[in-house]
Amino acid sequence: MLDLALTGRTVLVTGGASGIGNGIARAFLDQGASVHATGTRDSVEEYDDVGGADLDGITYHCLDVTDPRAVSSFTLDTPVDILVNSVGTVAYNRAEYEPDTFARVVDVNLNGVMRCCVRFHNDLAKARGAIINVGSTSSFISTPGQPAYSASKGALLTLTKSLADAWARDGVRVNGIAPGFVETRLTRPSREREDIYAESLKGIPLRRWGTPEEMGAAAVFLASPQSSYITGQMLLVDGGLTLR
Repeated sequence: MLDLALTGRTVLVTGGASGIGNGIARAFLDQGASVHATGTRDSVEEYDDVGGADLDGITYHCLDVTDPRAVSSFTLDTPVDILVNSVGTVAYNRAEYEPDTFARVVDVNLNGVMRCCVRFHNDLAKARGAIINVGSTSSFISTPGQPAYSASKGALLTLTKSLADAWARDGVRVNGIAPGFVETRLTRPSREREDIYAESLKGIPLRRWGTPEEMGAAAVFLASPQSSYITGQMLLVDGGLTLR
């Protein structure tokens, strides 16, 4: 097996209690890292109803990334070597056209990421570590049904580039992954609609949705020494969705 030199590294995955974040957290755990995951529920037990979540071997913390004080005071027992910003939300049924909902989605998906990046910058600089931001194909293309999600993920692309440029001199690499359709709790409403699901497959050259585990493999690569000369990039992991 390829040695990705992650054994013993401390990894923090925001939004790592479920979905793509959980797949990423487990991928780092499989590489021997010490993994911490955050979520908004008070305890691990409250995630029992979340399909696919597996927090075994992962240290869980409750953290609301929209709360500046909570983020600024958040600490681990050891410095963070790798930060994965996977926390995210979306609102369906055109709810994001309501200004309050739009602001809430942007606060989670964009402002929350920036708060965490700033909070752990010093740790990452000392470790010459890495940040992985979880974007979306919506970082590159329009999503008319979810304008706040699309706007926040588009901004996350340029935030990733800006931080990579600013912090390269500190030894911190900043990259991202842009998943396409992935089988998670967040995407369940679309996946369970047979018409929407069937239509989505037509646009994916690989003719299937991705898995959280596949997103984890991409994130691990970008955090490892194997990508030591890569920074400021958003890697599309979408089965070819954006090729057309």
